[in-house]
Amino acid sequence: MCGIVGYVGPRQAAPILLDGLQRLEYRGYDSAGIAVFQEGHLERRRCVGKLAGLRKAIEESPVTGTVGIGHTRWATHGKPSETNAHPHVDCRRETVVIHNGIVENYLALKEELLARGHVFASETDTEVIPHLVEQYLAEDPQAGFFAAARRALARLKGAHAIVLMGAQEPGAIVAARLGNAGGVVVGLGEGENFVASDVPAILSHTRQMVFLDNRELAVVAADRVRYFTLEGAPLAKAPESVAWDPVAAEKRGYKHFMQKEICEQPRSLTDTLRGRVDFATGDIYLEGLRLTPEELATVDRVAIVACGTAYYAGLIGKYMIEELARLPVEVDYGSEFRYRNPLVNSRALALAITQSGETVDTLAAMQEAKGKGARLVAIVNAIGSQASRLAQGLIYMHAGPEIAVASTKAFTSSLVDLLLLGLHLGTVRGTLNHEQLRTYAQALAELPEKAGQVLADQAIYEELAHRYHRAKDFLFLGRGIQYPVALEGAHKLKEISYIHAEGCPAGEMKHGINALIDENLPVVAVAVRDKVYEKMLSNIEQVRARDGQVIAVASQGDERIADKCDHVIHVPSTAPLLEPVLTTIPLQLLAYHLAVRRGCDVDQPRNLAKSVTVE
Repeated sequence: MCGIVGYVGPRQAAPILLDGLQRLEYRGYDSAGIAVFQEGHLERRRCVGKLAGLRKAIEESPVTGTVGIGHTRWATHGKPSETNAHPHVDCRRETVVIHNGIVENYLALKEELLARGHVFASETDTEVIPHLVEQYLAEDPQAGFFAAARRALARLKGAHAIVLMGAQEPGAIVAARLGNAGGVVVGLGEGENFVASDVPAILSHTRQMVFLDNRELAVVAADRVRYFTLEGAPLAKAPESVAWDPVAAEKRGYKHFMQKEICEQPRSLTDTLRGRVDFATGDIYLEGLRLTPEELATVDRVAIVACGTAYYAGLIGKYMIEELARLPVEVDYGSEFRYRNPLVNSRALALAITQSGETVDTLAAMQEAKGKGARLVAIVNAIGSQASRLAQGLIYMHAGPEIAVASTKAFTSSLVDLLLLGLHLGTVRGTLNHEQLRTYAQALAELPEKAGQVLADQAIYEELAHRYHRAKDFLFLGRGIQYPVALEGAHKLKEISYIHAEGCPAGEMKHGINALIDENLPVVAVAVRDKVYEKMLSNIEQVRARDGQVIAVASQGDERIADKCDHVIHVPSTAPLLEPVLTTIPLQLLAYHLAVRRGCDVDQPRNLAKSVTVE
């Protein structure tokens, strides 16, 4: 959830740290800080709030030095304050730590350290870490900083990403990953090296990356990096070349990252399709799935686990896979799956959907399914993430960096990936013929262009934002596969505009929802010309009979619906299972323009973060 950056090399560390933290702002934070070794002693600068405050503090009191670490914190233990901001130090100010995760046994460790005379300055759980290192250095000074750090890390319960520096080793940084608290990436440069919690922080400096796995450590110096297990055994780890363009993490003239990412969807959809579909034959190639047709043929059900927006993608995936492969599909929130003793076994396919690959609840659900013997596949965007390492098979979204907290292009890319998986399963199970495959291949070939058509004219969204930005509530209605689209539309509006919204199946209106409808309630109805189109028209009539104001997302060329609605947004027609890709985009744009009109922080909505790495 928080941002981590580290640097060792010949250049001044502070500007590199600040730049890296700025590139991680999308993860959300409430305070920030850096620590640099300056002429043999430690210098820290910390502040509450945004990075602008930290930059000002450094301008007023400059720091120099070529080894340093930086952090943006989202409070878990202790309120947002300068005292609680990272980095944290020991009593002697010789060991300094930044940390993502929660030290589950910190109270017991703190009591132990207090009894030994250690003095704590903050309310955080993180502060036990430098004091533990200090304690072990005092007990065995000859063992050295790395050994003391390793002993301290071994005492921690929970999942963590941790970076340490010590005065005993002023030319090195120690980075560790324990469990699933977030990524730890080592970036390899020429005469300099980097550490980060996510690739965009250091991508402008290097594309050669090493991703730490669970219970792995790296000792990072300017001229070399050494890797170890938590027990101290040396490791050989090969770097991976990350092809993301550093400029892709910039706004490129858009007002917000979210706006840019919405408009990038024709390209991201193209990228997720590239190399995976033979548009002549309809054959599907999922190179990373790593499950043979024989293995897939034994699957008798699918269990999808995801959180937030990815959960709604999973609900749409249920319709896709059940229709194409005739397999029963269950969809669970990652945060609930492992607490109900789920019925999965070796005949189940567990499918995780996660943009970051670091969402702790989804990772825990994956481990639960894997422990019960299920075949484990992940649809994931972030290269080298923990989910990609935990899964047996992979389907990368190929959406590119998604910076805004609210997911847009990763959502629609995951829908395409779910359809591809459904087509592949249907082929293996013999539930699809060649003509059906070719029909879907043609629809997929046309999809990016049709997404571009949806994005071509955005004037209506500014008009809707002008009219409805003072609304206190919104209702989103859908039926069939469009019901999860209504849920996602309500979710997107809530998270970035702070307007209360609810997504409902339109068929349930008479069972309670009608009580909410009056002249003050805008109702968004997803009403394309599908097999429940006539029923949706009837539901819209029910809203109009109660003076509700209707905004319809409808099929291009549908003039009939205009007489029943206050506003109509048209989308091109496509294959029924692909329509959610196109009907979702207007709801993203509606939420975006309403949030902008209300003056909200679109890219970093309050109380939310991009990657949720603590439970």
